[in-house]
Amino acid sequence: MNQTDTQRYARCIEASKRMRFDIERDVIRGRSFDFTRKFLPDGLSKLDRLGFLGADDRRLLGQIQGRTYANIFGLVERFIAAKVLEVSRDHSLGDQSALEALVRFSDEEIKHQEMFRRIEAMIAEGMPAGYRFAPEPNAVAQLVLAKSTWSVLALTCHIELFVLAHYRESIDPDGELSELFKDVFLFHWREESQHAILDELEWQRENARLTAAQRDAAVDDLIALVGAVDGLLQAQAKDDAGYFLAVCRGPYSATQQQKIRDCLLAAYRWQYIVSGVQEPRFQKILGGMITEAQKARIGAALAPILH
Repeated sequence: MNQTDTQRYARCIEASKRMRFDIERDVIRGRSFDFTRKFLPDGLSKLDRLGFLGADDRRLLGQIQGRTYANIFGLVERFIAAKVLEVSRDHSLGDQSALEALVRFSDEEIKHQEMFRRIEAMIAEGMPAGYRFAPEPNAVAQLVLAKSTWSVLALTCHIELFVLAHYRESIDPDGELSELFKDVFLFHWREESQHAILDELEWQRENARLTAAQRDAAVDDLIALVGAVDGLLQAQAKDDAGYFLAVCRGPYSATQQQKIRDCLLAAYRWQYIVSGVQEPRFQKILGGMITEAQKARIGAALAPILH
């Protein structure tokens, strides 16, 4: 490992020490969620597409999206923590800065899972019964971790980069959000900022080890993983729309109900796939690893989601 990489790992350790937070002491601080305010900003919820919603229903639908947003992160951090622990073994008897940085990364991801479980329980107390988040974290993790390390690190880097973009571009500037919900993602963003650097380092390290044939197979794995994520999002959007229509003030016509379903799917695809794919830093890293033919394969697979 070169000296520059060692220094980057060391800087991540220092940032981890500086940014470390406690869920109850630093984030929740005895507060509860303010259900008179939004959870997600319009740039993520895409609710500006549904002009027929009344103010109360618009806020409710955004809060349902916010609940799912927190649950999705609790879900993906299960496989991220497991993969980071796995790749950290490569450094066990080598660069100890890299080892410590990745062990800290894993520890923080486990803490984030706990935080999002706590958030789900708190939000459930303030919303009507009937919400359902179907994906089971271990089952999803097993599906993901069965794929090549290159593809899992690519997906992980993609996720961590859109986390940063969402907070920086949409959540932080919005003064209408629930203060507690906003703080959850402030503290999450602070630690994820270092994780994105580590993702890039480990992904590039793995990429350097692959033959051209192995990398080509890994690109297919990445395409399959994105397809699996989209399938999960389609199911959750359908469940969230059904829950909303069961508890909202309404009523809404069949056409309006379909627009609600379409809006949720479009929002979820934007949040968890498109915003990451379009992130310039992700495009630069991925583009430096793949051929034009592989790029075309990825583009063809993404086309139905992007449009």
